[in-house]
Amino acid sequence: MRYQQTVARSISCKGVGLHTNGPVTLTLRPAPPDTGIVFIRERSGGSLSIGALSWNLVPTDLCTSIGLQGARVRTIEHILSALAGSEVDNVYVDLDAEEVPAMDGSAGAFVQLIRTVGVVPQTRHQPFLKVTQPIEVIAGDRRLRIEPSPEPRITYTIEYDHPLIQTQTYDYNGSVSAFQQDIAEARTFAFLNEVEALWARGLGQGGSLDNTVVLSDCEVVNNSGLRFQDEFVRHKILDLIGDLALLGVPCIGHVVAYRSGHTLHTKLVEAILDQPDKWVLLNADEQAAEAMSRRRLDSLLAHPAVPLHAASPAL
Repeated sequence: MRYQQTVARSISCKGVGLHTNGPVTLTLRPAPPDTGIVFIRERSGGSLSIGALSWNLVPTDLCTSIGLQGARVRTIEHILSALAGSEVDNVYVDLDAEEVPAMDGSAGAFVQLIRTVGVVPQTRHQPFLKVTQPIEVIAGDRRLRIEPSPEPRITYTIEYDHPLIQTQTYDYNGSVSAFQQDIAEARTFAFLNEVEALWARGLGQGGSLDNTVVLSDCEVVNNSGLRFQDEFVRHKILDLIGDLALLGVPCIGHVVAYRSGHTLHTKLVEAILDQPDKWVLLNADEQAAEAMSRRRLDSLLAHPAVPLHAASPAL
């Protein structure tokens, strides 16, 4: 077990949204203990804070999004994955647009931001949710299950009728080093014959060969090729790590996924929270437990924005 952590200082990056193609600046700022991950949406009428928590989820195609009081933040899974994979528990994520920048389509650029400023321990222990009984969600032939395990672990299987993918399985034992070396650089992917259909639905407007692995019927269109032979299943694990961060605390259990995706990922998060008899909270002192309850109450009451001037670090 360990203490909670935040970033050592503020740092920013710029890019475009994968689906909106709009310019956006993202800034990571230190946050006090027990804050969690909070997105700050800058708008013409001021700013609004939206906790990265499952009860703030809003329906979105092909990505994970949260919203509150009419404001939303889209495509949060890659930055959440970078934060969770780097064990950053408390942070403000400032955005001046509604979608997180795509960067290169992986979590690598966000991991580099975190590594540039460093991660510092704080004054409170970090709670962990430890699964004690299996929990499963199913949609047709898609399955996602979490079962007891002494350590965080993910076994993910995908199947696509494409010669470069077919069936891929990857077994990931969660650690900061394994995430940064084996998962963070895996990019999102799309099929060339589906791109125009995505555009017609108003999706993928910012997609390009700079931020997406594009597959024709038999090959990778990108001149740079693949970063890993099984980059596709590794990216699915990247997405799952980000979606599981919506629990609000790190989770200890073995997740077994078969042909899953964002919708099933978030359904598993909701199923876990709906079945508290199947898990225990470890390393949680009274203050941490109260903070978790307060964050949930604040979200349900559509709490007002965290003033930017009041969001200074408290380490």
